[in-house]
Amino acid sequence: MGTGTGTIESPETPVTPATPATPATPATLYGPVSLGFGVVALIAAFFLGLFALLAGSLAVTFGVLGLISGYNRTQCLAGLVLGAVGVLYPLSFLFAFTGGF
Repeated sequence: MGTGTGTIESPETPVTPATPATPATPATLYGPVSLGFGVVALIAAFFLGLFALLAGSLAVTFGVLGLISGYNRTQCLAGLVLGAVGVLYPLSFLFAFTGGF
C-alpha cells in the first residue's frame, strides 16, 4: 500500500536529454572556417599575394573536408570557390610577369 502519506507513487521513467539538431563534432566547423579563410584569401589576393596563397590553401582544404563530412555544404562550397580564386589570382600574376617559376 505505501507509507500512508496519501501520495501516489509512480514508476520512475528515465529522462533522456534532448538531442541537438546537429551533432557537436569538429566537422561542423569546417564550413564556417573554410568560408572565413576564403573571404580572407580573396581580400588578401589584391594586397598580399603570399598570405592569400596560404589562406586560400587552407580554405580549399577545409572546404574539401567539409564537403566530405556533409555538414554545412553550402558554406564549404563557397569557401572552396573563394579559396580557389584567392590562390589562382596571385598565381596567375606570378606566371604572367615572371614567366613561371
